[in-house]
Amino acid sequence: MATSVIASSTHIFTALTRPNSTPKFSVHLHPTYSSLRFPFPKPFTISPLKSITTPNRTTTFKVRSSSMAESEPSLKKKGNTNLTVFDSEEELSVSLAKYVADLSAKFVKERGAFTVVLSGGSLIKSLRKLVEEPYVGSIEWSRWHVFWVDERVVPKDHPDSNYKLAFDGFLSKVPILPGNVYAINDALSAEGAADDYETCLKHLVSNKVLDTSVASGFPKFDLMLLGMGPDGHVASLFPGHHLLHESQKWVTFIKDSPKPPPERITFTFPVINSSAYIALVVCGAGKAGSVQRALGKDQNEELLPAGRVSAEEEFTWFLDKEAAPKL
Repeated sequence: MATSVIASSTHIFTALTRPNSTPKFSVHLHPTYSSLRFPFPKPFTISPLKSITTPNRTTTFKVRSSSMAESEPSLKKKGNTNLTVFDSEEELSVSLAKYVADLSAKFVKERGAFTVVLSGGSLIKSLRKLVEEPYVGSIEWSRWHVFWVDERVVPKDHPDSNYKLAFDGFLSKVPILPGNVYAINDALSAEGAADDYETCLKHLVSNKVLDTSVASGFPKFDLMLLGMGPDGHVASLFPGHHLLHESQKWVTFIKDSPKPPPERITFTFPVINSSAYIALVVCGAGKAGSVQRALGKDQNEELLPAGRVSAEEEFTWFLDKEAAPKL
């Protein structure tokens, strides 16, 4: 039995797949595109943006014609996973800036604050458009509260510090209040820094700066901005490590990181997955294999940490085409 999905004039449609089923899709698009027909889960591809389904989830697809100047806003549906592939990292960074700015405006209007979690790596570079017009002058930066999903236990001025990376490339260029930037206490041990950071989060929950997830009881950040390592790790949660299964702590520590430096603190998956919105930003050919595995395309291998990520409202993958050739 085939399921037909018709794209509207906005070029956005949603397909719902059933567990343990292998439906066929007959996709009818704007005349710009030809009709496609394939058995699930063969990837669905449209150039220049490409989208695929993931098993047992509702997935929103975005289709863009070459004449459209920029990506259209994502549909916001609880439980949705959006996966978008951009022609270049430059195009990705433009779309990411609008995505972040739109969510900032939404949460500032709804609750008077915007809680944002950063990670390290190449993510900060991909946020560079936020420090340019029209965003640098229009975002209500004073309402932002900034956190880190993980941090290396090193001084804040150390080259390995995620705080330093974010400060140099982003935070120093926008007027976020210093008191709203929550870095770790780098004078403490890894265990002490993790406990201290969790205490800080609990204080902010009690003061209503941070929301609490009704579903999980863990803190609920408005937006979590994640990257992914070549091995598929997110935060400092690495493949095969016992911390993947931590279910009680908000923040924990690691002293045997397979990637230096060895001592770090990290949010746990219950906290990550209690976020309202998550953007997972991945660029480069060196991560293509892990993207494929994280999306569960290879059923013979254990799901990577990136494949364990979910969000309470919307989870969006931002990929450049080099990271997604195997999709």
